[in-house]
Amino acid sequence: MSSPSSPEPTPTSDPALYPSRPATAADLAQIEALHDAVFGPGALTRTAYRVREGQPRLTPQCRVLFRDGALVAAIRFTAIRIGGIGGALMLGPLGVAGAHANQGHGRRLIAEGLAAATEAGVAAVLLVGDPAYYARFGFRPVPPGRIEMPGPVDPRRLLLAELVAGAGAGLSGRVSGGA
Repeated sequence: MSSPSSPEPTPTSDPALYPSRPATAADLAQIEALHDAVFGPGALTRTAYRVREGQPRLTPQCRVLFRDGALVAAIRFTAIRIGGIGGALMLGPLGVAGAHANQGHGRRLIAEGLAAATEAGVAAVLLVGDPAYYARFGFRPVPPGRIEMPGPVDPRRLLLAELVAGAGAGLSGRVSGGA
């Protein structure tokens, strides 16, 4: 038992028990069912979904994680353009089944997806999310007014990770789907 002053250990997703791999078209129905269960029907009205409309549902960076053949977690990345410039991705949604939440599965999929993006030469990754959670992966708030989403978002939650040093400095303008 830990003392009140010592932090609790961070749970880690065990790859032996929870294998992960790139998502495939065969996974899409399960991924969408998981996202529906985690986020509910209102999720499709969010601004981030506007960016994803009409875009391929999978990129090579999308990942899935299973336990005993059942989908436990999934992360999606979408190719985007910022101010007409390609070479970036939007992270999300990231969904973890309720019974498996807070066990490190989401963190693992984010790390794996960002590693795949880096390997593919992606310059930057954008998301709308919790700054405190995503800071550990190198995401930082976008300076107000620099990057514009196609609908309302809380500007404090618009975050960018540079996978190539300095990539964010040249990015400004409206976000749209596409490579």
